[in-house]
Formats: sequence, C-alpha cells, structure tokens
Amino acid sequence: MLWYLLYPLRGTTEAPVLPPDHPLRTAFSRYGTWTARHVKTVLPLSVALVFCLLYPIFFLYTTDATNVTSGVSNLPHHVWTDAQPLSERAVAEPDVIMRSVWVHGSYMKALDREILLGALELQDTLLGPTTNFNPRRPHASRILPHDPTVDMTRDQRDAFHIVNGLTDQSWFFHSPLQYWGGSADNIAADSDIISTVNEKKTQSTSVNITLRHSFVFSGKRFEERRLVAADALVITLIHLKDSPLGRQWVRNAERLAAQVHDKWTVIPHDGKSMASQLYEFQFRPMSWPDWFLLTIAYSLTLFYLLLSLSKLRAVKSRFGLMATILAQIAASIGSSFTICAIFKIDLSRVPYYAYPLVVLAISMENSFRLINAVIMTSSSISISDRIGEAFGQTAYVAILNRLQNLAILLGLSRITFPGVAAFCTFAAVAIVFDFLYLATFFLAVLSVDVRQRELYELEKASLRKTNDVYEITLLDRIRRIRHGGATVSTRVAGTIVILGFILLAQSHYALESGSQWLNWIFTRSWRVAEPAFSKSSHLVDIHQARSPTSWLRLQDHETAREVINVVKPWAHSYVARVYEPLVFVAKGANRIPHSPEPMFLPAVYDFIHNEIPRFVVIMLMLVALLLLLTNYLLQGNDKQAGDPDHPENEPLLSVRSLSHGHDLDVVKMAVSPGHKLVSVGLDRNIQIWDVPLNSRTRVMSDSETPLENPFPVLAMAIDDDSKWLALLTWQRVLLWDTDEQQWGLSIEVELGGHKPEAMFFNYTNKTLDTPSLVVVRKNGTMFELDLEGTASKEFTICKTPFAMALPFVELTSANQVSQSLSILTLSRKSCIHIVRQQPGGWTSKEVKLTTGEAKDIHSIVPAPDLSMYLVCRSRSVDLVDLESSAVIQTFNTEPMEPRSLKLLLSSRGAPQHGLPPLSLCYISLETGDLVIQTFYRADEVDPMHYPKDYAPEAPNQPWNEEKEVKKRIEKPGRWEILPNGGIVGVRRVPVASLSSSRRRSFRAVSSGVGTGYGLRRRGAGSGGTAADSTDVTTPDIGMTVWEAWAFNNLESAKTKGIETQPLDQQADGEDAMYDNLWVSELGPMVRLGTASVAVGLGNVIKVISVGHEHFDKVVTRDRLTAENLRNQNYFRRRKTGSAQRARGGLGGGGAAAGI
Repeated sequence: MLWYLLYPLRGTTEAPVLPPDHPLRTAFSRYGTWTARHVKTVLPLSVALVFCLLYPIFFLYTTDATNVTSGVSNLPHHVWTDAQPLSERAVAEPDVIMRSVWVHGSYMKALDREILLGALELQDTLLGPTTNFNPRRPHASRILPHDPTVDMTRDQRDAFHIVNGLTDQSWFFHSPLQYWGGSADNIAADSDIISTVNEKKTQSTSVNITLRHSFVFSGKRFEERRLVAADALVITLIHLKDSPLGRQWVRNAERLAAQVHDKWTVIPHDGKSMASQLYEFQFRPMSWPDWFLLTIAYSLTLFYLLLSLSKLRAVKSRFGLMATILAQIAASIGSSFTICAIFKIDLSRVPYYAYPLVVLAISMENSFRLINAVIMTSSSISISDRIGEAFGQTAYVAILNRLQNLAILLGLSRITFPGVAAFCTFAAVAIVFDFLYLATFFLAVLSVDVRQRELYELEKASLRKTNDVYEITLLDRIRRIRHGGATVSTRVAGTIVILGFILLAQSHYALESGSQWLNWIFTRSWRVAEPAFSKSSHLVDIHQARSPTSWLRLQDHETAREVINVVKPWAHSYVARVYEPLVFVAKGANRIPHSPEPMFLPAVYDFIHNEIPRFVVIMLMLVALLLLLTNYLLQGNDKQAGDPDHPENEPLLSVRSLSHGHDLDVVKMAVSPGHKLVSVGLDRNIQIWDVPLNSRTRVMSDSETPLENPFPVLAMAIDDDSKWLALLTWQRVLLWDTDEQQWGLSIEVELGGHKPEAMFFNYTNKTLDTPSLVVVRKNGTMFELDLEGTASKEFTICKTPFAMALPFVELTSANQVSQSLSILTLSRKSCIHIVRQQPGGWTSKEVKLTTGEAKDIHSIVPAPDLSMYLVCRSRSVDLVDLESSAVIQTFNTEPMEPRSLKLLLSSRGAPQHGLPPLSLCYISLETGDLVIQTFYRADEVDPMHYPKDYAPEAPNQPWNEEKEVKKRIEKPGRWEILPNGGIVGVRRVPVASLSSSRRRSFRAVSSGVGTGYGLRRRGAGSGGTAADSTDVTTPDIGMTVWEAWAFNNLESAKTKGIETQPLDQQADGEDAMYDNLWVSELGPMVRLGTASVAVGLGNVIKVISVGHEHFDKVVTRDRLTAENLRNQNYFRRRKTGSAQRARGGLGGGGAAAGI
C-alpha cells in the first residue's frame, strides 16, 4: 500500500529497485550469501529458536475453563467474548444488577482464617444466614414481610432465588465462603485453607455456576498453577430489577458500615455504593457472515498459494516449498502466542479462526518473491551468491512492507476495543517473527533445495525476455499467469486483510442501540470510555492488587457464558448494571506491598523452575538431529548432482499395492481431486482408499435393506471435496457420506433398462455443500437431481440412443476466463450434441459437420483448453470449434480402433505464446500398436530467438501436418496419458529368466513411422547399439507376467524411451514374479493425481507413479489448471465405466473416452 500512496510522487506503484552498489542492498546480499554458505549452522539454530518459542506454549496456555486465571493464559475460543462498558446514552436496559463486597486483610493475606471468618459475618449480615446454603423451595410461596424495612426470613429469601424460577424478583450470589458451605465451624476446623481453595475451584453453585478463582477472589498469586495467595475476597450479589433481596442488601450495607467501624475500614464510609456502570458481557458464537467472510479469505489465500506453486515449474520442489512456507507461518503464529502469553496479553476475546489469516496473507507474498528472485538470478554464479543476490533484491521490500503494516497495527491498537487491540498486538509480533524466520529458516531451507537440484528445472525455465511490440490479449495474460510467465500483484493483499478483519472484529464490540456497524464506523467513537468508578484517596491508600475495572475484565469467559445461561438462556450476551464495590479493610492490616508484582505471567516462572532441564535436553537432541539431517541432505545432493546417468527428464516408475480390501476382482473405480480412490469388487464390497494417508474405509451396505443396498453398482461419482459418494443402481441413487461414514439421501430413478452413459456432480450455481447430481441416460435423455430438495429435472438431448456422453468444463466468455459445465454426446446414428447449462436449465444444440460421412464417426474427445473437440473417424480426426462448430483442421491417421483415441496437450516445453504441440494417441487397427502422432505449429519459433517484429497470431491457428512426428509402442495393453506429457500403461510380457525380468530396461522408440527395438542397461552409455543390449534371455517358461511401462512424450529429447517395471517389484523372491500369473484380464484404470494411475489387478489395486509423485507422503494436491482438474475428474468416471468393456491382455485398447 505504501507504493500506491506514493504514486503521485513517484509515478509508479512498483517497489523501488535499489542499485547493486546500494549499501542496504549490499548488506542484505552479504547476509544472504553468508547464510547460504553456513546452512549447517543457520538451519539448526533457526529451528532451535523456533523450538524455544513453541515448546513453552503447552505450559503457558490452557483450554481448561477452571484454569483461566490459574497463572496461565487462556487460548482463544470459537466465539467473540468481552466484558465492555456501555455509555450511559445506550438504550439497552440492564438485564441484571450486580453488587459486590470486597474484603481485604493485609496485602495478599485475604485467605487468613480471621479474614475468612470476618467476611462470613459480613455476608450473613448482608444476605441473611448462608450456612449450608440450599435455596431450593419448589413449592414455596413468594411472600414479602409487611414492613419493607424488615429483613426477610431465610425461607422467604430462598423462595425468590433464581433456582426456583426466573422472575423479575430473582437473585443469586457467589462467594468464596461457599467453599466451606458458609459455615464458621468448617473454616475454623480447616487445617489447610490453601489446599481447600484449590481443590474446590470447580465447585458449582445451585444454579450451575462454577466458583472460579477469577470470580470470588481479586489480586491472586499463583505457583505451580495453584492459588497461593489472594488480596481480596469478593462476595457478589446478582439480582433482577425488582428483587427484594437487592433492596435488603442496600439497607443492610448502610447499617453495616455504621456497626463495624471498630473492626473494618469501610469504603465508602457510609456504605452507599452510588456509582454504577452499564457493562455488556458477551459470549457470542460466530455468525454466518463471519463464517462466510473467513471462508472467502482463507479460500483466496489457499488459491493464491496453489496458484503461486503451480507457476513454479519445478515439480519436485512444490511440496517441499509449500511445507516450508506453511512451517514458517506456523512458527510465526506460535511464537507470537508465546510472547503474548509471557507479557499477559489476553488473546481469548477474538475467535481463534482469525489468528492465522493475517500472517498467511502477509507472509506468502514475500516468500514467493524470494523464490522467484532466486529463479531469475543467473545460474552461472555460485548457489551462495545466487541466494545472496536474491535476498538483497527482496529483503528491503519485505522490511518496508512489514514496517508499514506495523505502523497500521500500532495505530489501530490505540483506538480499538481491548480485544481488537490485543489482536493487533498479536499480528504485529507475528509479522516481526515472520521476517526473522524468512531471513533464517526459510532462506536456509531454500539454499538446501537449490543445492539438491530440486530447483534445477526452474533454472532451465527462467524468464525469457521478449520485445513487447504487440498488444497481449487477456487470454495470453491468463495463460502466462497460469504457467508462470507473469505475476499476480498481491502487495496490498496483506494490508487489506488486516484492515478488513479489524473492521469486522471492531463491529462485534460496537452493537449499541442496534446500529449497523457501517454507520457506526463513521458516526461513533471507536473505543468506549472507561467506567467512571470513583478513585477515592482511601482506595489509593489500600493498594489494591487489582482494580474493580480490571477484575470485571476477567469475567468475559466461561463465567459469562454460565451467567447468560441462567438469566438469558436464549441469548449470547447480557447487560448488567455494576455498582461500585463496597470495600471492607480489616483494622490494623498492612496494605503496603512487600515486593513488586511479577512482570511476566506466573506460568513463565513455573516453566523456568520445572521444565528447563527437560527443555534443554530436548533442544540439544533436536539440534543434533538437524545437524545430521542437514549433512545428509547436502552430501546426498553432491553425489546426485554428479551422476550423469540419471538425467532430470528421465521417468522413474514406482509401483505400490492397495490390498486386503477385496476378496474378488475389482470391477469399478473412481477418483476425487483429493486422491480418494473408490473401488467396487465382485465380492460386493465398496472400499474408499485415502491414497496419500495409506488408509481405507468401507461403505457399509446391507442387502436386506433397500435404502442401504447399492448393488449392482451401475455407476458412481465422488464430489470434488471427497465428501459425497454417489452410487447408482437400477432403481435408485444412494449417497454415502465419507466423513460421517453413514448413508445420506436415497432417491428413486428410472434408467429405462440401460446403464447410464455418464454420472457426475454439478457445482455450477450451487453451493459447495449441496451440489446436484447429473445422470445421462442411454436413451438420449438426462436428469438432474437436486440433492438438497430431492427434486428431479428431466431434459431431452437427442431422439436416438447415445453411444457416448462426456462432461467437461468449457471456457465460455469472450476472453475465455469464466467456466461452465457442458456435455458432449454422440448418438448411435453419429449425431453430435453439445449440451450447455444455462441459468434456466440445460440447452441442447445439434452439431452439423461439413466434412466426412456422419456414419463414420465412432467417438468424440473434448479439448476444452483449446475450446475445441475432436471427432474421430476410422482414418481421420476432425478438430472442431466448440462455439461455431466449424471444422478447424482434419488430421489423417492410420486405421484406428474405435474409441481408442486420447488427446495429449503438453504444456511443458510449449512456446510462451501460441498453441502447444498436439498429440493424437490411439491404437492401430492393423497392428495393435499404440501410435503417438504429434503435430507442431508451422510458425513455431523458439522464444529465445523471437525476431524484433515478431507478434504471435490468434490463439486458434491450425497445426501443420508437415511437421508431424509419429512414434509407436508395441503391445501397449491398457494405457493412460498423464498431464505431465507422459503415458503410462500395463501389459503382459513373457516371463524371462529371473535376472533379466527383474532388470529395469528402456526400449528405444524411433522418431519415424517404423519401429526399432533395443534394450540398454540403465548405466550404459548413449553410444550403445541394439546388438550390444540384446541380452534378454529367451523365456524359460511359457508364461507371462504383468508389467508397467511409462513413456515420455516431451519434445525436448530426440530419442524417447519407455521404462518398464514388474508390478510385483516390491518382492525379492522369484515366487513373487508369479503372484498375479492367473489374472487373465486387467480391471479398470483411472488417473490418480498428476503423475500416477491406479489399475485393478484381480482383487488388488496397483498404484503406478511416474516421476516423483509419491503417495506415501502427505498429499500435495499438486495440480494443473482448474479446468484440467475438473476434466480429469469427470473423464476418469467415464473411463471407469468404459474400462469393463475394453479389452485386456496384450491388445487392450484402454478406456473408451478421451482425456
């Protein structure tokens, strides 16, 4: 925001760029270089600092409602809490009246036996007898004395107690003397008063209000989380406006002041408490606008995080960088909580949901700015110098942004309510720690990442400058943002989030007169004046350890909630008129403090006395482990960096098994974006696998109960949040709640005796919690089920039965930014319809193609990223525009198997402007080989060598068939394409000797039409020939095994190869090679994440990963664009349904639908 304010003076909103020789930039660069060169020192020390500030949290905070003031701080609640004074102009009527008596002995000696006995006499004089107080009088009549100046009898008084019914005359009271049942004998006989007070801190009164130390004592001192001293005993009467006991209290207080002057000093001396103040005590849950705004804020923050990570083209570093950023933010938040607890800053008044938001909004931008600066530095200089140069370019901007936000927070803390001011203090401390950890922990981890070559791909994909002599369209801008060619300015996002939330929080503490908070912002003071309780010289002389106003501030937590439940059980707050307390000080008491009050929270001293040895031991162990880990990472990196046999673009296959879920074969599978995998077996079991967490749950079905019997499962779909699983049978749709592990809705449907062509969830125009479910029937119709209202809408698409139906997300606006759900259908008579969702429902449009015979069409494949789709014929493929239905281009192909075509658009290696290479992948009808036919743009120019007058053409330009490259893979089996430009499959191969069949191998694939096979060892040089590598032993048994293979279709290398891996790679014995010999046919195959597939192999599911997507770690949700995500999700479902019809074994053509 600072740069926007300076725009009139500077003429730009960009942060200033300091020259390389500027002293400030030089200093930061030197520090960054030193940090990168001393990672083994900086990283352990920074983590040790984090540990020092995070470890005490468990001893400084508590969630126990009875320990709110037991020397520890209270963690934030899920509600807004406060005890705030109201101005006398407030229209609010008090719900209750609060009167209190404070009894003092010598300083911090209120728990002396004589003081307790004297306080009991005062209490009985004010309220009447309270020994063994039990006010329950279910059937007592409420009768007042005839003389209003005469005190009520015990029975008359108790009849008006609130436990006998809430009326305008009700009352109740709190007193520490209730620990002893109001009995002088019990007090006199108690040999350990301190222990009694601590043991009974959870004791409740007759109205279920806990006698917490914070309510019945004032000026407390704690040791080891135990109360050891108190300065005052607090006896509190709470009554409604017409309570006769309130009038009796006032009379007796005046009489008592005159009677006890020889034993007590009374303040005020006449016993009249005239000054009063309205207070509002609230324990208010978050409202739906609060939830909505917080959800939007966190969603946008998460979107920015994922967008920024997606722009980093270093696949291997995304998870590590995201984990490091989140760890830095978590450390900043935890450190701020520790500092606030040490200095007694109460953070419990604002809901805990809000605290991470501010740090998230401010921290991520600076972290990504540093990463991008490292990327843009020259790779020719040393890694340490690169880190230092990047830090010098960005550190001063991060500091200025933080100073700006600190100034804003400091100013707001001066004028806002105490709860909001505490939040401002927390945010300011967290911002300081965030930069500290950025300059130590994050900088060291980033240096380790670079040294490990985790950012090597980023170095190769550094930004390339081009002459901006043409006007960039919005579509180009969006694509560049999505793929990393441009940045999204978020410099003011953190400041906006700070201001927005503080305004929101401030509105919760300014609800007087029912005024709207926006009007209040401009018309009312931001902070209500402190209550005007009298400050007599006598109160100053007695040196109270805590003032009445400060004492009232402690009553905004659980006590307030319990009182609300008694006096206004339907509300979240109550207004009380609080009278100035009547103070009794024992004659001869020494009120001079002997020692100053401790500066820090008592729990800090307890931690120092009790936890230091354990703390030091754990910290030393942690530092030692970090030293070992850092040494291992850096040494392992040096070894890996010098290995020429493992180039970075070489695919790495890994196979893992999901077993013990089914007894019979797996026949259906579906996947959600969160890597939840659903499988259905012939054993009538449905399993939900959480692949990242390596866990599974079972859908509980009951064949005897129709509403819980999903069999036979014709189709299934899982929503994007992995919460709802829809299962379709012949008669109904059943919904299974994966979070609650129980059945939801069950809706009857009519399928017309045929399996559906598609079923999917629809979030368009729906809230995230209640999507609709769309089912496309075989007979050319579809229906949409409203899962919230269970209503169904029917739509007719085509008059002839469908051959296939494929949902996809279409870019609809002129600039191709907004998204809308569409369906592409093909009927048995080869007529094509595009079904789009409109505000009033679904509309169907028939496509009239001008080329070829309609009867030759056997399949269709959407290409939403191009705003086109493919029409597949036996020997050609038409590229058709979605909007105009015009045929853009026709590609000639070999005779292909029906429904085998899949489209591969590789964004990696694509030019910065224009269209990426287009690959048609299909099964040859003549040979059964997988043919990969790739077409390039005719005018494609290397972005490094753009001419000065070069301007890219319009986005939708045809590809040139003269620049065609064709490759072949023999006997592909079942296969699937991956978003990273690779292809993975499973096939059957002959069993060779043990040594050769367990060896990984590459098959060289030529760049022409012909095929050339040869095997090379993993460590063989590039000059090896096929003859040098043909050491595959002739199969010594006449059997075959299942084998996974992967192929890299990136155009960066002239020679492509496939890597193979046996599906039983985890076993070492020869017997493991024959585990799945008797599985004659593969089950369904679905794409899982961005670099993996899952395939059914008998009753086991094999997860095959290509590259570095390892699901045994925490899920990274590393995706491409939102459009591709939804396409993958929808088409996986379609392919799952088609997988049963596809051929298995050697010639299996794969799924029927394209990507």
